[in-house]
Parts: sequence; structure tokens; C-alpha cells
Amino acid sequence: MIVRDPPSSLLLFFVVQGSVVPKIIGKIVGVTLLSVGVFLVDQHVLTLPHISIAAMGVFGVALSLFLGFRNNAAYDRWWEARKLWGSLIADVRTLAHQASVFLHAEEDRKHLLSYAVAFVHLHRGTLREVNVHSEIVDWIEEDSAAGLIAKSNPAAAALRSMADLTGQLAKNETLNGFGQMALSQTLSSLAAAQAGCERIATTPLPFVYSLLVRRTTYLYCWLLPFALIESANWFTPVLAAVVAYVFFGLQAVTNELEHPFRNAQNGLPLDAMCRTIEISVAEALNMQPPIPLTTKNHLLS
Repeated sequence: MIVRDPPSSLLLFFVVQGSVVPKIIGKIVGVTLLSVGVFLVDQHVLTLPHISIAAMGVFGVALSLFLGFRNNAAYDRWWEARKLWGSLIADVRTLAHQASVFLHAEEDRKHLLSYAVAFVHLHRGTLREVNVHSEIVDWIEEDSAAGLIAKSNPAAAALRSMADLTGQLAKNETLNGFGQMALSQTLSSLAAAQAGCERIATTPLPFVYSLLVRRTTYLYCWLLPFALIESANWFTPVLAAVVAYVFFGLQAVTNELEHPFRNAQNGLPLDAMCRTIEISVAEALNMQPPIPLTTKNHLLS
């Protein structure tokens, strides 16, 4: 995720990091070249059909509404994903508080909270499709880490291990009934947040709607030069390039926000949030906490 102050007016047009321009520059150049060709043919070879600028205006308004709706839907997914991870952080901290209150044996507290850290790393690994073995072996044993990773849903397996520990402590009367209920509720909240993230990751925006918006964007940008050559004259390629930047740019932004868990410039900083959880757990266990992750060249992973 890009973390930086807004650039000055002088640098605004030269900032590349976090911009969608590198992804759409080919489309912008293509529309510009098409506009140049249409203008030159119309002026020097034969008169081409001219489209009413008013008709293109209505077309543009409709396309803007479609793009705006899709962009809002994508941002809702991004923001919901951020809230779910915020809930994970809060729940792990709550679990640490409850462990301090209800679990009197340090070994039991460490066992429970170490698996909580393993859970968030395994959840991140599933969402980003990366191997997190090296991160979780710092908290749980090698054999246990390998066993969790071998499961079809490693994060859910870690939660089950935490639930099994809670049940065993209650059975041994190390944990009273109220403490068991409190810990179970927190584990249920962690499971709900995990399921919410998995729902977002496995359910993209409807493809048929995305296809319609994309086709309409191309058609509009291809037809636009025929509406501008009469009123804009030689300025047609410039205006067409600006319109292509806006429409294709919105489309590219939507594509990034639609997948908030990807390790991309505008994706959520899952690594940094996992480190935040590690720090909270380490302090709860009176361990030396790791160093918080910071931005590198304005990028927080």
C-alpha cells in the first residue's frame, strides 16, 4: 500500500509510483494514434462520418455512471477487507487480555497466543498464495507448523488447535466456564473475520458486468475522435488521450481495488498488520517484540 503525503502541484504530473499510467499507457497511445489518423484522413484524404458531440456526451455520461458504480463496488470490497483485518488485530489483542485473566500458567498462555500468531500468518499465506513457513516456525514447533501447512485450510486448522487447547484446559479445570465461554467467543470472531476475507478473495465482481464496462470503454474511446474532429480540429488527439486516461485509468484502479489482498502497490499491507499482531502478542508474553515494518520508498507491504 502506498503511504505518502500528497505531492506538490509541480510533482503531481510526474509521480509514477502508485499511478495506473504505466498499466494503461499503451491504450492511451493507441487512442491517440487512432485520433491522429482519423484527423489526417478527414482533413487530407476524404471526409469521414462525423458523430454528434451531444450523442457522445450522453454516451459518456452513461459510461461514467457504469464506471463509478463498479469503482464504488470495488472500493467497498477493499474497505471491508481492511475492516476485517482490523477486526483480526483487535480480536488477537482481546485474546491476549483474556489469556492473562483466565490462564494462570505461562505455558498455556504462550501456547494459545503463539497459535494465534500462526493463524494470522497462515491466513495471510492463503490470501496471497505465499509460503509462510519461515514466519510461523518462530512461534510454534517445526512439526506443528508442517502439520498445519499440510491442511487444506491451514488457518482454520490453527483455530481448531486453539479450540482444542481451550477445551482441554476446561476439561482439566484449569480454565473455568466463564473463561471458556469468553475465549470461545473470541475464537468465533476470528473465524468470522477469516470467512469474510475468504469470501472477498473467492468472489470477484460479476464478470459479465466487468466485460460490459470494458467493451463500452473501448467503443467510446474509439468513436470519440469522430465526434471531436469537427469541433476540436487539431486538438482532437490531445482531448482523446485525456479521455482515454480518465476512463481506462478508472478501469485499472477498479481492477486493483477489486483484489485487496494481492501484494500490489495499492493492496492492503498484510505483512505490516501481521507484524502488528506479533508485537502485541510478544508484549503480552513479556517477550522482546519485533521491529514494526516501515515504508520502503513510500510502499508498505
